[in-house]
Amino acid sequence: MSDIAVTRSDHVGMIVIQRPPHNFFDVDLIRDIADALEQFDQDAQVRSVVLAADGKAFCAGAKFAGSSSGAPASAEGRRLYEQALRIFDCRKPIVAAIQGPAIGGGLGVALAADFRVACPEARFSVNFTRLGIHPGFGLSVTLPELIGRNRAELLLYTSRRIDGEEAFAIGLVNELVEQANVRERAVALAEEIAACGPLGVLASRETLRSGLAGRVRAAVSREQAEQERLMATQDFAEGVKSTAERRPASFIGR
Repeated sequence: MSDIAVTRSDHVGMIVIQRPPHNFFDVDLIRDIADALEQFDQDAQVRSVVLAADGKAFCAGAKFAGSSSGAPASAEGRRLYEQALRIFDCRKPIVAAIQGPAIGGGLGVALAADFRVACPEARFSVNFTRLGIHPGFGLSVTLPELIGRNRAELLLYTSRRIDGEEAFAIGLVNELVEQANVRERAVALAEEIAACGPLGVLASRETLRSGLAGRVRAAVSREQAEQERLMATQDFAEGVKSTAERRPASFIGR
């Protein structure tokens, strides 16, 4: 687990992503996060978990070796989503400490958590349609469940980027604090959860999130298939090129 740090303080587990400045993920990083969460599930002393990141961004999305677009090849994409689904199967509450951008699949990682503490400087975007492809990482389920279908549709269809204040206003973020205090406040929230009866918390979470992992699993199957189909289009090539060149895309619908 060379790119994450895993620690425990009293009843709170901590996972810190350490690929600064942007903390791009790949299959290995998502697997390591899932491994750490499963280890915390087996540790009776851990009652809640904080997921944080070092660097400028919380997670700026995916970046795969040999891919100029940051998108995985088909086989790599399947492996990625197999590991991502393990995160949704974990049992203990997760608080994400979002000190900077959470973009694309990085927002998917943030929304796999139960709660999010962020700052005005944080940025959020489901930027897949700007690349000409379908959203992934279960965002077609987690985003509308969190902020409502129509708000989610707006963010998904436009690839709009919003700041921490707007994210807080629409319910994407639970708490908004100064950037320097994000991780401290996330730990305080995790400690507040951990101070409650652990059996009651686990049972309540299981009830409230009943079926979520299954819904995400079904959505990911479609997301992956659509991503693979659309990555073969001219629009995807144009989306990647225009993003790299920092200009508006000229999509043609093919």
